[in-house]
This record gives sequence, C-alpha cells and structure tokens, in this order.
Amino acid sequence: MDSPPLAAEVAAYYARGGESRRLFEGHGRIELLRTQELILRHLPRGRAVVLDVGGGTGVYACWLAAQGHEVHLVDALPRHVAEALEASARQPEHPLASATVGDARRLEAAAARADVVLLLGPLYHLIARGERVAALVEARRVLRPGGLVFAVGIARFASLFSGVVERLLDDPNAQAIVERDLVDGQHRNPTDRDYFTTSYFHLPHELEAEVRAAGFATLELVGVEGPGWLLPDLDARWRDPAERERLLWAARALEREPTLLGLSAHVLVVGRKPTD
Repeated sequence: MDSPPLAAEVAAYYARGGESRRLFEGHGRIELLRTQELILRHLPRGRAVVLDVGGGTGVYACWLAAQGHEVHLVDALPRHVAEALEASARQPEHPLASATVGDARRLEAAAARADVVLLLGPLYHLIARGERVAALVEARRVLRPGGLVFAVGIARFASLFSGVVERLLDDPNAQAIVERDLVDGQHRNPTDRDYFTTSYFHLPHELEAEVRAAGFATLELVGVEGPGWLLPDLDARWRDPAERERLLWAARALEREPTLLGLSAHVLVVGRKPTD
C-alpha cells in the first residue's frame, strides 16, 4: 500500500470542484436524502463519535455535527478538506471536531476511538479488492466494539443505465467504457468527456462480501436511489413535494429487493464490529 490514496487522474477530476455541489443537484439529491435516512436508521442514540473517511467537502460531516455529534473528517484531497472547514465555519455552534488530509487505508485515529465510520466514497477509487478490504479493516480498527461502518459502492450497472437514459452510448468511446464496466467493474475514462474517472463499480453482493472479509457482521445491504435517479424529468418532479416523496417511497420500497439492488446508482452496506 505504498501507492497514493488517489490516482493522478482521480485527483485531477475532483480538482474541477464539482463535488461541492454534486449532492444538491440532479440525482445527487436522491442520493443525499436516502443516505441520510439510512444513516439515521442505524445511528446510535446519544452523541456519537463519527469518523467520515473520504468525507469530501463535508456535506455529511457537517450535517451530523449540526445534530450534536463529534465528527472528524478525513479526505485525500487538501481542497476538499479546506472546503469542509469552510462549511464547518458556517455553523459555529456545531463545528467539525477536526478535518484533516489522510488515507482511508492508513488512518491516524487511535484504535477503538469511533462509534461510526462513514466510507461513503473511498471504496469507489480503491480499484483493487485488497485495498478496499484494507480500508474496511482500518475502519474496524478505529471502531469501538459494536461500532458501525457505512460502506458505499457505485453499482456495476450505473454507467449502462445512465448511458441509455442520457444517450451517451451514441459515443463509441462511452460504449467501450460501459462494456468494460460490465465485464469486470473496472471503470476507466481515457477521454476528455465527463464519463467519471478511474473507479471500481461493485456488484451488490461483492460489496457485502468485502465488508464481511474485513471482519464485520453485515446488518443491511440496500440500494440507495431506487429507480428515480434515471428519470429524464427528475428536476421537475423534485420541485413537487408530493412527487418527491413518491420517488423516495419508491427507493424505500425496492431497497432490499435482491433482484433490483443494482438498479440504484449506489449500494450501501451497514456492518457492525463484533463485541468479542
């Protein structure tokens, strides 16, 4: 694990600055609300110590801090850490406990320190299974016995679905990227178009198996967005509160259906560190 936490092309992708607004537009809004409700479903009662690993610009970290939790953010990109600190400063009554540059595979936190570890992004860009399991093992190390990990992966078929809906497959380069995604989950973008960046796309059961391989008992495997993220008129529907709730209801209705987990853009596994 002497490799940097992010490949150069991944760091360059995030250097464009899109991450700060991603969860507040398009289908990122479904991802945000659904991820929040899934976290709240399992979050321990009382004030928790939360380590948000790969926490980006601090969207989830600041949300949890505003609820009174002690939240420490770690991200591989200095730009993201700086933006997270700026977001923290905008809520001075509930700031982040810390925000530092770090590597999901080698955390500086002490053992058995946290009640919750969020891995809502790092597993995308650790393209080798061994590195993903290493990050999950590191999450287990810093968790107290009985602590929870929330591990998210991009679903294997996400690029195929978005390629069909957005007509990206008209581009032979996009079709070639999708074809490789379907074969082995290794997403590569050799073009200058916004077809995301170097990543691994999980089959749902693969993500669950990796969490178990790291020594966790898995409590839940769910699809995050459901079918709503694929709608071409999502923006209009989202503006209607009743229709918005229907889209979220649809995501909840399908979240555990094993034949449809891969319909979501993301899958989430909740794991618990054994108490013995």
